Amino acid sequence: MPDYSNSHGLLALSLRTLKKLLSKPLQAMYFHARESIGEPKRAIVVAQVEQACGSLQDTRDAFADALERFNSLVAVQDTALEHKYQLLNRQYQLCRAKAEAVSQRIRSIEEVTEALFTEWDRELGEYSNRALRNHSKQQLKQARQQYARLIKAMHKAEGKIQPVLAAFKDQVLYLKHNLNARAIAALQHEFLDIGMDIAQLLLAMEQIIAEANEFVSVLSLQNAPGQKALPRQRL
Repeated sequence: MPDYSNSHGLLALSLRTLKKLLSKPLQAMYFHARESIGEPKRAIVVAQVEQACGSLQDTRDAFADALERFNSLVAVQDTALEHKYQLLNRQYQLCRAKAEAVSQRIRSIEEVTEALFTEWDRELGEYSNRALRNHSKQQLKQARQQYARLIKAMHKAEGKIQPVLAAFKDQVLYLKHNLNARAIAALQHEFLDIGMDIAQLLLAMEQIIAEANEFVSVLSLQNAPGQKALPRQRL
């Protein structure tokens, strides 16, 4: 019987490779198309940051739910472990999907912000008024500094997500292979460690969302009339 799972894996790898090769020209076309209908790169950056914050919020909620699952599992003393395993495994799959979405959002922010800053820097030379040019140049510097802090924080959180996911997966697999009360007793210490890791991750995500709001507020200095800053996320 053909190994369809391997075929799907090769297809996914090929699509990712093709996307990477075509990404730069397609990004330029995409930005140009949105600008042609009156939407500046600045607005696209704000939208991307807002979407990233939404993904972080979803990921935060997923990990918070996972922490509740861990706590309930440690307290289990009955024989309904198969059901508990299924719940925990579904929570792991959800956390993994949310984590992948965060990574994709970070890549999108990097792409569009790079284009924004390149355009902004180029257009400084179009000013005839030196005072206005210097003011805009200072705003660009401030936006770059704020963006650098934001993207650094996002990458830091992204780096923290994967180890937590790996530890999460280990415990789910171990539970799957040892569906008995003794396995639960042996895992209690590990569950507590993962719980602490998740709690720290949730705090990091809250800090990133705050950084994102500060970054958007800097960009708002250059906003067109009527454009709103990023709404505060519910924590």
